[in-house]
Amino acid sequence: MRQKQNIQLSLAVPASNHPRAQLLEKISRIIDENPTFNELVWQDLTAGKMNHGNHGLTAEQVLRCAVLKQLEQLCYDELLFFLNETPLYQSFCRIGIGGRIPSRSSVAEGIKAISSETWEKINVTLVRYAASEGVENGREVRGDCTVVESHIPKPFDSVLLYDSIRVITRILKQIGFRKYHDRTRSAKRRVDEIRNCRGERKRRGRYEVLMRITGEVIGYAHAVIEEILAGKLECPSDTACRLSRHIGMAEGVMDQTYRRMVLGESVPASEKIISIFEPHADIIRKDRRDTYYGHKIYLTAGRSNLVLDCMILDGNPADSTLPVDAIRRQEAIYARVPRTSSFDGGFASHGNNDEIKILGVKDVCFSKKRGMKIEDMCRSRYVYRRLWRFRAGVESIISWLKRCFGLARCMWKSHESFKSYVHSSIFAANLATIATLIT
Repeated sequence: MRQKQNIQLSLAVPASNHPRAQLLEKISRIIDENPTFNELVWQDLTAGKMNHGNHGLTAEQVLRCAVLKQLEQLCYDELLFFLNETPLYQSFCRIGIGGRIPSRSSVAEGIKAISSETWEKINVTLVRYAASEGVENGREVRGDCTVVESHIPKPFDSVLLYDSIRVITRILKQIGFRKYHDRTRSAKRRVDEIRNCRGERKRRGRYEVLMRITGEVIGYAHAVIEEILAGKLECPSDTACRLSRHIGMAEGVMDQTYRRMVLGESVPASEKIISIFEPHADIIRKDRRDTYYGHKIYLTAGRSNLVLDCMILDGNPADSTLPVDAIRRQEAIYARVPRTSSFDGGFASHGNNDEIKILGVKDVCFSKKRGMKIEDMCRSRYVYRRLWRFRAGVESIISWLKRCFGLARCMWKSHESFKSYVHSSIFAANLATIATLIT
């Protein structure tokens, strides 16, 4: 008979048969079977300022929180909410019933303390574990490039000048320097005028006014540096270094704006400053259509859709410079080269084909021949067509990483954090892939 309400609730938490819960259980078992993961994370946590206190998060808890964050694509506030309210996530992160729930700052500090080199070592260990479990042997590989964007707006010179003004002004206020005029409101008006201005001549005039305001603020900052060096003004060393860094970037933005707007020059991409907050970001022009601001990465994937390797590149190197290094990195992981490898047409060249064959790869497939014969790349036309179709699957892997694991845009600041974000996302994706393939 149906009751109106439950008189007494059960104290036990029943096991869940939901597919997501079963996936987390398999991932948890994979982490348990690889204690090297926790050892590597523990070394990073104890090497720096995280090595204090008796009740901090364990290395295992930090690693599992990082995996959960990337697996479910949660911000830190959402992660803490689920850790507080969801027994399944508490169990996955090794927080017992009634256990101490960590604070947002401790979780964020712990995850950010894991270096990109550590994440890369963890990924290599996981790939070797997949080989021992028969999930992926690395005998057939496919590679392609994509771009992970940094979390920055489109780099207009007027916005960069305004950002420099307001950041330097904020630092002057923090130091307590009073011999300056706050020009942020005036600079903001000039930016709005530039945005709504019609005509190149009028726009150039507004830019000249904005550059004059920027130069005035830079002059205030130089005066502060002189007083600090003379001992007339007390300032923490890290704040002084931050001020000096922003002075240099503001002067760089001034220079490129003057060259572009006044002299009419075309500033090369390698000399441009596109963000004063993420100066490490590169300008990536893709297929002469779209422009991205972030970093180019090269991914090597296997037949199981496991990402075997990731190279985060500086600048925008040509695709044709990457295949040989990618094969050498596979040799370092597996102590042997793959039997077959397939690449997009942009990676094709006679030199790459010859060098990869010298390394020991039997069949090489470039989706565009670039003047090469099929017999020079593969044993037969049948093998070439099979590898040609096999290579196309890497596009779906990249799309999956971008949609489900946040690889489209990095939300973490600094170059080191950017690399950690990319490797942690790939680690979470690989865990999910292995968990779905093992029984």
